[in-house]
Amino acid sequence: MSANVNHSLPLEYQTEQNRLNILGFWIFLGAEIVLFATLFAVYGVLGHRYAGGPTPSDIFKLNDVLIETLLLLTSSFTCGLAVFFMRQRDMKKLLVWFIITLLLGAGFLFMEIREFIHYVHEGATMQTSAFLSSFFVLLGTHGAHVTFGIIWAIMLIIQLLQRGLTPMTARKMFIISLYWHFLDVVWIFIFTFVYLKGMVG
Repeated sequence: MSANVNHSLPLEYQTEQNRLNILGFWIFLGAEIVLFATLFAVYGVLGHRYAGGPTPSDIFKLNDVLIETLLLLTSSFTCGLAVFFMRQRDMKKLLVWFIITLLLGAGFLFMEIREFIHYVHEGATMQTSAFLSSFFVLLGTHGAHVTFGIIWAIMLIIQLLQRGLTPMTARKMFIISLYWHFLDVVWIFIFTFVYLKGMVG
């Protein structure tokens, strides 16, 4: 069986099962890339069809978007610190930085929900135009992924407190960090090709 442990490798890679699970998650992220690439393509086609409704420059608020970006990118850094301390087998610092990551993610979600409420009050809903339909689907899908990531992370924190730091919990921690970094990369594309392009255009 794959119970052999290779202590020369990082904690999350020490068993063959862990290495296979991490490889499987990379394949899953490939499918996620296809999903978001499709949503970006739809937005690229429909993003200029305003149907007499508001345009990006009418509704986008740069300050709020910058705060959202700062929160999410900072959470990527703190998530990296959590993985660093996991490899140092420092459970306390791992949990501290991981919880900070979740708080930053929750702050991002709060700002995004507030942003969506602002759009609705401005008369910008999914039914208003093709631009807003594709916009809300793209950002809503990303926001749903962030929400799922936070719930997943809370469950992992509970497991870490119950079972401690083992090759299995380390593998789960590493996999969720890959997921979180992926969401940050997607947000960079959203910030660039949706918000910045929309405001400049």
